[in-house]
Amino acid sequence: MKDWFTIDQIDESTWCISEYRHWEETHCYLLNGQTRSLLIDTGLGIADISEPVGRLADRPVTAVATHIHWDHIGGHRYFSDFYAHEAELDWLKGGFPLSIETVREMVLDRCDPPKGFDISRYELFQGQPARLLADHDAIDLGGRVIEALHTPGHSPGHLCFWEPARGYLFTGDLVYKDVLFAYYPSTDPAAYLASLEKVAALGAKRVFPAHHSLDVQPELPGRMRDALRQLETEGRLRHGTGQLNYGDWGIWL
Repeated sequence: MKDWFTIDQIDESTWCISEYRHWEETHCYLLNGQTRSLLIDTGLGIADISEPVGRLADRPVTAVATHIHWDHIGGHRYFSDFYAHEAELDWLKGGFPLSIETVREMVLDRCDPPKGFDISRYELFQGQPARLLADHDAIDLGGRVIEALHTPGHSPGHLCFWEPARGYLFTGDLVYKDVLFAYYPSTDPAAYLASLEKVAALGAKRVFPAHHSLDVQPELPGRMRDALRQLETEGRLRHGTGQLNYGDWGIWL
């Protein structure tokens, strides 16, 4: 499974680990500090992400989840130290609203799996976080501090991760170039707008999404915020509005 991950270096201590052979094109981010490393999301779990992480980080690694969906926590089983938001704790204890059969179908959908991958053995990760993160909690990596931001909308406990010193914003499924999902029963369109208001105000220098193109300009969260503001004004920021296209991105309400 050595060809599953694609690795891009962002700077001398930050890496992007991607899964381009699945249609969701999931991105995970490894941030190395002086005393420990932070892995933001662990991908689909189709291949062992701890292998490339081990080559790039020679210190203890903590995994964090932007949210508890299968394509973001699939590799959590390789990391005993992981953090999550309390609002999705039940999903880590058997309460996820989709069946394992449905999840397996989604994992195999438009996927070029590596040789030896057995979908019948694929399971949703379950476990107890070592720490529950709340809004504005700091994660100190030694000479490098990352702030957790509670940004619900796509999911109740969704988190973005903000590094003020470098102006880096890791957006999970809140911001990316493609169709944003805000139509599931567990989504909240009004909360989505509030979260975009929060991150657009940060003035990020670089924005790192969890899916698809890595060429995301810092102005994109602001454009998304403005579009959702307009939908709110029109009374259309609600479930059932349908799929809307804004050029390089869209949203499904």
